[in-house]
Amino acid sequence: MARARRRGENGLDAWPGYVDALSTLLMVIIFVLLVLVLTQAFLTATLAGRNDTLAKVSSELQQLSAALSLEKKENGELQLSISRLGRDLSATIAARDALTAALKADKATIEARTADAVRLRAELERTVVADRATIEARLADIARLEDRTKALAALRDELEMKAQNAAAATMTEKERRAAVQAQLANEQQLGDSARAQIALLNRQVEELRAQFASVQDALGIEKKRSFDKDIEITDLGAKLNAALVEKNAALVEKVEELRQYRSEFFGKLRNLLAGRPGIQTIGDRFVFQSEVLYPVGKADLTPVGVAQMTAIAITIKEIAASIPPDVHWILRVDGHTDPQPLKGGLFVSNWELSAARAIAVVKLLIAFGVPPEHLAATGFGEFQPFGPGDSEEAFAKDRRIELRLTDR
Repeated sequence: MARARRRGENGLDAWPGYVDALSTLLMVIIFVLLVLVLTQAFLTATLAGRNDTLAKVSSELQQLSAALSLEKKENGELQLSISRLGRDLSATIAARDALTAALKADKATIEARTADAVRLRAELERTVVADRATIEARLADIARLEDRTKALAALRDELEMKAQNAAAATMTEKERRAAVQAQLANEQQLGDSARAQIALLNRQVEELRAQFASVQDALGIEKKRSFDKDIEITDLGAKLNAALVEKNAALVEKVEELRQYRSEFFGKLRNLLAGRPGIQTIGDRFVFQSEVLYPVGKADLTPVGVAQMTAIAITIKEIAASIPPDVHWILRVDGHTDPQPLKGGLFVSNWELSAARAIAVVKLLIAFGVPPEHLAATGFGEFQPFGPGDSEEAFAKDRRIELRLTDR
C-alpha cells in the first residue's frame, strides 16, 4: 500500500507539468498562427499592389506595342518611299546618261554637218567666185562684141559712103547698086554672126545667174539648219545642266543624310564608351589601345576586349538598322602597331599583326549581326604612328585599333 500511495502521489505531481507544457505549446501555436495570419495579410496587400502595378505595366506595354506597331508601319512606309526615291534616282541617272549619250551623238553629228556645211560653203564660195569671174569675162566679151558691132556699123556706113562716092566717079548706076548690095550682104552676115554670139552669151549669163541664185538659196538653207542645230544644242545643254543640278542636289542630300547618321553613330558610341580606360575619341574616330583588347604580340581578343567590342557591335547593329539601304556607308576598322620589330610568334611583320587584329574585330562585329558588306578591315603596320616620339609611352599609343564611319 505504501508503494501504491507513492505511485499516486508521483502521478499527481506530473500533471501540472503537462498542463504547463500544453499551455506553452498552445501559446506557441497561437503565436505562429497569428504570425501566419499577419504574414498572409501583408502578402495579400503586397500582391494586390503588385497586381495593380502589373496591370499598369501591362497597359503601358500595350501602349508601347501599339506605338511600336505604328513606328514599324511608318518605318515600312519610309522604306518604300526610300526605295521609290532610289528607283527614281536610278531612272534619272539612266535618263541623264541617255541624254548625255544623245548629246554627244548629236554633237558629233552637228560637228560633222558643220564641217560639211563649211566645206560646202567654201566650195560654193569658190564656185561663186569662179562663176563671177566667168560672168565678168563673158560680160567683157559682150562689151567687146558690142564695140566691134558698132565699129562694123560705122565701117559699113563709111564703106557705103566711099562706095557711093567711088561708084559715082567710075561706075554706072547698075554697077554701083550691085557693089552696094554685095557690101550690104557682107555686113548683114557679120551682124547676124555678132548677134548670135551676143544671144549665146546672154543665155550663158542667165544660166550663171540662175546657178548663183541656187547657190545663195543653198547657203540660206544651210545657215537655217545650222541655226536650228545651235538652238537644239542649247536646249540639250540646258536639259543636261538641269539633270546635273538635280543629281548634285540628290548627292548633297545623301551626303547630309550620311552626316546625320554619322553624328548619331558618334553620339551613341561616345555615350557608350565614356569614362572607359584605354579608349579615346579623336576627331571622327574612336581609338582603342591594343593593351585593352589583345595580349602582347597576339591578335586574339581578351575577355575584356570581347566585352567592349560586343557592346559596340550591339550599338552599331541598332544604328545600322535605322540607316536606309541606299545610303552607302562603311565602318572601317584600322589596325596599328608600334615600330618595334616582332620577336618570334605567329606573325613575321607588323603588317600582318595589324591586319590580323583588325580582322579579329571585324569577325566579332559580324558574329553579333553587323552587316559584313558595311565593314572593312585594314592594316597599317607601324607606318601611321599616333604621334611623334620613341619612348615606351609613345609606343603604347601607337599600338591601337581605330573605328571610323565613312562613305563607300
